[in-house]
Amino acid sequence: MADQLTFFVACAVMGAFAAGVYGERWRAKSARARWRARQPKLTETQRRWREARGASATHDQTTDERRAPEAVSATDQLRLVMDANFTKRPLLSKSEARVFHAAEKALRDQQLAWRVMAQVSLGEILSSPDPKAYSAVNSKRVDLLLVSGVGDPIAAIEYQGAGHFQGTAPARDAVKKEALRKAGIGYIEMAKGHYPADLAREISRLAAHGPH
Repeated sequence: MADQLTFFVACAVMGAFAAGVYGERWRAKSARARWRARQPKLTETQRRWREARGASATHDQTTDERRAPEAVSATDQLRLVMDANFTKRPLLSKSEARVFHAAEKALRDQQLAWRVMAQVSLGEILSSPDPKAYSAVNSKRVDLLLVSGVGDPIAAIEYQGAGHFQGTAPARDAVKKEALRKAGIGYIEMAKGHYPADLAREISRLAAHGPH
């Protein structure tokens, strides 16, 4: 009798456990279904884009780095753009804009045939035979770039705001500085508390050793 009671208790415990497991699975499945129902429907182009990204993410890897998602045709890209909304945003912050105008004034005052470019990608002004090293800097940008009259890079100008030196910012700056140094391109840092005269002095120093 005692053995039968123990058996029935064990069965009841196992049944309750199984019911709890399946109940949790059902609740999780229902929650996922409700979440999907709340998501906006994808257009055909967006669905194809997502499928292309998913196929790429699960593709066998033959290199150290994950392959890029499969390219979507220009027609699909146009549909994506037509379905989306865009708004303009400033190219420079107010502080960066002040540095930009100070740099332009310094060039005029010193009668230099240089130009100031804004938000320049390092991938456009640097090259390297090492693809991994190039990849490390390709998408990084500098706030401003001084170029000669024929477009040769002379020096990068970076504005460092009050909260700039936080997190990984110093490491990212070090990457840019080293790549620019190796390419023979100058680097000027402007921070809060620096004045236009400070920038003009740095530009004058560069002009004494560089192209006019």
